[in-house]
Amino acid sequence: MTLPSLNTPHRATCHCGAVELAVTLADGFNTARRCDCSFCARRGAIAVSALMGDVKVVRGEENLTLYTWNTGTAKHYFCKTCGIYTHHRRRSNPNEYGVNVACLEGVNPRDLGPVGWNDGINHPSDRV
Repeated sequence: MTLPSLNTPHRATCHCGAVELAVTLADGFNTARRCDCSFCARRGAIAVSALMGDVKVVRGEENLTLYTWNTGTAKHYFCKTCGIYTHHRRRSNPNEYGVNVACLEGVNPRDLGPVGWNDGINHPSDRV
């Protein structure tokens, strides 16, 4: 499979289809990553970055639920119906969203090959 090209708009949906996003990835799949913080390691999703203005909720905003903890900077959004994580406001860059690659229509996360890990356990925001 060939991944969509840079700046191509993507349709992203949760599993049940109640939530739909329109996403443009300014840097394509070059930002694909996993995180080993206490939350992300359990979630296991691959995320890619998008500028805040490049993620729009097309349908189902009322069906999104929010999970946040600790500093409250990162905001993780899930579908209330099926529980799928769709996107989150990034703690390391609050001007960006991380988008769940598996929610992007026509994209198989396996096609990304090996995906690196970010050190979320030792996050710079936790240093005093």
